[in-house]
Amino acid sequence: MKKIFSTSLIVMASLFVFTSCEKEEDKAILNTNAVPSIQLSANTVVLTKDNADKDAVTLSWPKPDYGFSAAASYTILIDKKGGTFVAPVSITTNTGLTKTFKTSELNAILIKLGLVAGTAGDIDIRVVSNVGDNTSKTSFTSPTISLKATPYLDKLDLTTIWGVVGSAAVNGWNGPDMPFYKTDKTDEIVAYVTLLDGEIKFRSNNKWDVNYGDDGANGTLESGGANIKVTAGTYKITFNTASLTYTIEKYSWGLVGSATPSGWNAPDVPLTYDPTTDTWKATAFLKAGEIKVRKNEDWGVNYGGTAGTLVLSGDNIAVTEGNYNITIDFKKMKFTVEATKPWGVVGDAAPNGWNGPDVKFRPDFYTENVFVIDNVTLGTGEIKFRYNDAWAVNYGDDGADGNLEAGGANIKVTAGKYKIILDLSNASKPKYTLTKK
Repeated sequence: MKKIFSTSLIVMASLFVFTSCEKEEDKAILNTNAVPSIQLSANTVVLTKDNADKDAVTLSWPKPDYGFSAAASYTILIDKKGGTFVAPVSITTNTGLTKTFKTSELNAILIKLGLVAGTAGDIDIRVVSNVGDNTSKTSFTSPTISLKATPYLDKLDLTTIWGVVGSAAVNGWNGPDMPFYKTDKTDEIVAYVTLLDGEIKFRSNNKWDVNYGDDGANGTLESGGANIKVTAGTYKITFNTASLTYTIEKYSWGLVGSATPSGWNAPDVPLTYDPTTDTWKATAFLKAGEIKVRKNEDWGVNYGGTAGTLVLSGDNIAVTEGNYNITIDFKKMKFTVEATKPWGVVGDAAPNGWNGPDVKFRPDFYTENVFVIDNVTLGTGEIKFRYNDAWAVNYGDDGADGNLEAGGANIKVTAGKYKIILDLSNASKPKYTLTKK
């Protein structure tokens, strides 16, 4: 018995030593010098509108040696030369180690940073890698590299000083007002609005100093005139600032077809007017099938087409299943259906529950990395925001304070219609707003 005990003791001691050594060897030690080493495919680029859809420049970096098999995410920071990165443009690549900028994408960033169209300017670029999770996260910032770039003027300025205000407007009587845009006709401006039952007026600069109503309900405006009564719907309001006349007509464009959620019947997938390009756009999940574009959810005016060309009452447009950015240009009679990986809203309060497909955000037309859902009906329950209908990248709100955390807590909502803004312009401080209509 004594011999057996001694042998057992030796074996147990050996196992203890082996286990202790194994745990010490497996212990992860973070390499504090794991800084991304970034490079550009070119040091100088001259951007042109004719090459808007072509690749402009590629930023890449090998995965740093973190000392162990670390899960890391990456964010690109871009600032004007000498800007000190206080308020940079932020682009998240998640786990990606490369980013190719399309000409149009890079041009928008340059203009946002204040570079002048047609003039060469310099920007600084860094990449930040984040290792770990919210409770224990370490960040590494690459050295700064520079790019000399010449942007072009890519956006239209169709804004005016005029807007629609009132109980029927999205922001009520206090504003900000729903904007009017310039047209190709002198003194004629238009607003594309979705209104509630109620009243409206037209005013300048979001102030009451100059405002118009209609005393006789006859389409002629008077300074400080009576409120204009409207019923709920989507409209085009045409306002002649010289003759002080106006018209309000039912007006909307949407996508219909076997590839859309409602098939060949209403409600159509709504298209939103983009005043920076004078086009109509939607971001949507489409099934394998066909689509067409029609006015006012009616077949009286509809468009199909082939090879990117719109044709009145033309052929159905075939699509495969996926998420898409759809752009309709009625001036050039062109359309594009481009695959995308959008942000969306998911949850038991969302139309399709926790499984999706999610309600898709569209890009904000004025600000990079800001996304908007203009009008969504939510139930009482919870929501989160996620990328590309998948849980790999998702945001919640741990503090119920409007600030987002990766993988954070579900966001509680009550039933109603909402405008939702997802602001990822500052990658380190993502946030959102929910505005109940």
